[in-house]
Amino acid sequence: MSHNHSHIHSHSNTNVHSLNKSFIFGIVLNCLFVLIEFFAGIYYDSVGQLSDAGHNLGDVASLMLAMLAFKLNTVAPNKNYTYGYKKSTILVSLINAIILFVTIGFIVFESIQKINTYKPVEGSVIIWVAAIGVVINALTALFFIRDKDKDLNIKGAYLHMLTDALISVGVVVSGILIVITQLYIIDVIVGLVVAVVIAVSSYNLLRDSFRLVLDGVPVGIDCKNIVNIIKQEEHVVDVHHLHLWSMSTTENALTVHFVIDDINFLESVKLKIKKDLKNAGIGHSTLEFETIDASKTCENDELIC
Repeated sequence: MSHNHSHIHSHSNTNVHSLNKSFIFGIVLNCLFVLIEFFAGIYYDSVGQLSDAGHNLGDVASLMLAMLAFKLNTVAPNKNYTYGYKKSTILVSLINAIILFVTIGFIVFESIQKINTYKPVEGSVIIWVAAIGVVINALTALFFIRDKDKDLNIKGAYLHMLTDALISVGVVVSGILIVITQLYIIDVIVGLVVAVVIAVSSYNLLRDSFRLVLDGVPVGIDCKNIVNIIKQEEHVVDVHHLHLWSMSTTENALTVHFVIDDINFLESVKLKIKKDLKNAGIGHSTLEFETIDASKTCENDELIC
């Protein structure tokens, strides 16, 4: 029998340094914005401002966790953690999703509490505070736009900031409507709309991260397609014991047994399978081969796809 392993290389030091700066700048900017929104919301009794401040506080925590996970992902393996700390990136994705849904609960609760007891708010204040949010969130999103396709957590940070910028645009519009119509309940409605937007944008993150925590087949990887890729190789006559999972938010892994009709072609077949799997998004593969005669003795080998 033979085993083969392939790995995806980590980001370069230059990217790590650049991303560290992006995370730090993003965290500082958003902390300042949270303080601005919080005090404006308290002073003017604005549910929209307080709810968005709570949401942005969650984003600050998410940025901190994403930065931590990115650093842990670069830690070298050791005798106790032979894969390093790559799995932490998946745990961070799940934690971030939970933070977002806790924030949603807070926003909905506060908005419902205010429905029958809402007070007039200063539309002009809502406008200028939200306008600051548009600038800060858009700027933070730009910090991650270059690397957003290299890591799920970085992409999540980018999408969070971009979504927040759009939400802030919506808040600006609500402030203008309050100034024009004097319908102060619009502030409460905006709080509920913010909650809905966050829930819709966060659902996939919660679903996908929970799936990866349970070592499910990574999103975007088709199990049957992987089987077909292996089976189409010359001299491969059967495939079984296939398992697919994610080692981190950037690396997928696979173990599989395949039956070969001529052991003399084993090395060339392995190299070809390795190349094709890497192109299909499987960066770490463990391949075990069997001869036709040996495979006949395996009565309980099942392929689940």
